[in-house]
Amino acid sequence: MTIHMSWYCAGPRLRSGLQLSPVLLLLLLFSVLGPGAGGLFLTDYSTCSPRKLSPFRSFASTELFHFHVPEDTFLAVWNLLIFKEQGGNFGDHCPDQSVTVYFRSGAPPVINPLHTHFPGDTAVPGVFSLTLSWTLPNRTSGIFNISSPLPGDWFLAAHLPEAHGHISVKGLQDECQYLLQPQLIVRRLLDVAVLVPGRPSEQTLSLHNRSALYKVFVPSFTYRVSAQLLCVGVHGASACPLMLRLRPKAPPLHNSSSVLCGGASVCQLELALPPWGHWVYVRVETPSRGPGRTIRFQLCVRLQECPQPSLSRALVPGAAMNMPLSLGNQPLPPEPPSLGSSMEGPGATSPPEHCWPVRPTLRNELDTFSVHFYIFFGPSVALPPGRPAVFALRLLPVLDSGGVLSLELHLNVSSLRQENVTVFGCLTHEVPLSLGDAAVACSKESLAGFLLSVSATSRVARLRIPFPQTGTWFLTLRSLCGAGPRFVRCRNATAEVRLRTFLSPCVDDCGPYGQCKLLRTHDYLYAACECKAGWRGWGCTDSAGALTYGFQLLSTLLLCLSNLMFLPPVALAIRSRYVLEAAVYTFTMFFSTFYHACDQPGIVVFCIMDYDVLQFCDFLGSLMSVWVTVIAMARLQPVVKQVLYLLGAMLLSMALQLDRHGLWNLLGPSLFALGILATAWYAASAAGIATHPHGAAGSSTCAQAALLQAVPSCSMLLWRLETTTSTFTASGICSSLAVWGSCCPLVPRLTTGSHLEPGPGDVVTSCASMSRKSWALWVQEGPLSAASVPAERGFGHGPWRT
Repeated sequence: MTIHMSWYCAGPRLRSGLQLSPVLLLLLLFSVLGPGAGGLFLTDYSTCSPRKLSPFRSFASTELFHFHVPEDTFLAVWNLLIFKEQGGNFGDHCPDQSVTVYFRSGAPPVINPLHTHFPGDTAVPGVFSLTLSWTLPNRTSGIFNISSPLPGDWFLAAHLPEAHGHISVKGLQDECQYLLQPQLIVRRLLDVAVLVPGRPSEQTLSLHNRSALYKVFVPSFTYRVSAQLLCVGVHGASACPLMLRLRPKAPPLHNSSSVLCGGASVCQLELALPPWGHWVYVRVETPSRGPGRTIRFQLCVRLQECPQPSLSRALVPGAAMNMPLSLGNQPLPPEPPSLGSSMEGPGATSPPEHCWPVRPTLRNELDTFSVHFYIFFGPSVALPPGRPAVFALRLLPVLDSGGVLSLELHLNVSSLRQENVTVFGCLTHEVPLSLGDAAVACSKESLAGFLLSVSATSRVARLRIPFPQTGTWFLTLRSLCGAGPRFVRCRNATAEVRLRTFLSPCVDDCGPYGQCKLLRTHDYLYAACECKAGWRGWGCTDSAGALTYGFQLLSTLLLCLSNLMFLPPVALAIRSRYVLEAAVYTFTMFFSTFYHACDQPGIVVFCIMDYDVLQFCDFLGSLMSVWVTVIAMARLQPVVKQVLYLLGAMLLSMALQLDRHGLWNLLGPSLFALGILATAWYAASAAGIATHPHGAAGSSTCAQAALLQAVPSCSMLLWRLETTTSTFTASGICSSLAVWGSCCPLVPRLTTGSHLEPGPGDVVTSCASMSRKSWALWVQEGPLSAASVPAERGFGHGPWRT
């Protein structure tokens, strides 16, 4: 017995302490994987880089992992490592949240953790799932093993529980992150014996091996695999204590098709409708209590294939090719299902009814996950009595499994000639399945497909398969007469159906309340719907928690019209000759209104330009409103103020490009501008202002002006449902400061009789220095002109008189 370790790394390691050492891996292999099945085997190890998990909203919020399981694998073990992080350290104080992981072979798993409704006519494949809880404060792990897994691509999807609307400000504290790193350990056999069909081979089963594994390749148009076992040189009732098992694609399991030979001279086991182009595995094993001796036996595997039609028969046009009658073809008389004699010689049974020619389809790739399959002489298909039509649809490996396979059947009622005809369609994977004449079923033994039917009462049938398995899909169409549940073969009626088959990214493009997103995980592409306005489900068709149209319209109007509260500060700024500040407020009001009209989750949406442009202008206008307001309150020299305005606009544009939702985009400029304001006021106080005994009136007036912003601020916070909390704060604060900025700089010049009287070229810069008399004179005389109050001049060197 030989052990070989193969190491693969799909990405950089996050922390060396989280990787399993070779010693631990060997212990895991011998303790978890268990003893081998005899012979040589190989152990492969692969891993993916850790990825951050998110709360489940839709499949677009899940993390998808892609693995490959090689052939001849008899055991696969996934080691799931989950850990917490907060600020670059272990998140010991982060709350525990369960992690759910889904497994599926051949295509990504179709999951529904919220138990929503799927769109109509949608087939939902089964998946394996595992929910992990925390065993340590900052890490946990889990193991998921599968015996004899199917070879090929395997996909894992993981997510956290659904979030409950908790909103936190970005940037105030380190976010708790939950990361998952899956690792795959596979154990596969080496040098599995390959059997030649129709050629018996002598084999032995020694004392040390309880089983022996063989495989045979199944080509296309094979409808039956039979294995025969004959013990050599033994006699008696228990002369051949062996069991024979068969399974396609992977080594047999305990529940696979089996037969116990016992005292029979020859035991035989058959597998009907094996998948084309794959291996069928044969296992010969002894019971739990072996005979204690070496057993010799003879093993022979036979394949029964559909005979190929002759050249003359293949060239017959018309109904033999299932061409529509509209092209001028005459229907052919019914024929027996067999197209010829069996190739297995005497004693072989006749081929079953599914041995009909397979018609290829033309693949037309339009875009990513946008593929149309066209049939020759189509799109209509004629179905004469007793002559089904079989079509092959080829889905490329990996590339086509991330979309939705859709199939539509439309019945042409005028072709029925008043006959009670029903057309059945059976869609199966990797091998076609014929429909019987009486009881119609799209399943047989281990093969199960999807059944469709159209009739005069139901003329259209649809089928959608999200994330279909790759390979070849076969569609069998057949017309039967009568009423269910028992049908009979039609005599003269030839039904004509219109077939449409295509591959699309999402189901119905996610409808009006969803957006189809193209997602990528390393080298794999897939598509998923992201729903809005409370709609949920795989195709955004579940309206259990959806917002009504009236509510959407009301929320949009309240959110957009709340920006009209910018009009009072704009009017005050223009009246006081602050034209540049008024322009910034107007810019913010305009783009904030139309940005939120475009940023609505439902169908009440109005966009005057690209969404990204509106968002950038809204965020920039909000931050610039804060910046110019505080700088204006400082009353700096004109040159200094203009430089700060321009410098702030450039730096804020750069900050928004780096992170539009960052909290420091607002706090940074605000704190810097407030520092300039405090410095300017302190300089004015140090120059001659000692006390402000009459400042109560001014403070009260500023407080009254600030109350003007209460309504719009509350409206913004309540109705911006899909915006981050940092944006709520920015919009509310910048609007409040706009009103304050329009109030405080408009302080009238104090007269000679007042407590404080600035000299020429000097101004009063504090709201607390305003007196009732000053405000009374300002109300009577109107706003100050540029000549009476040199608001744009800096602090002069003239004396301050008390």
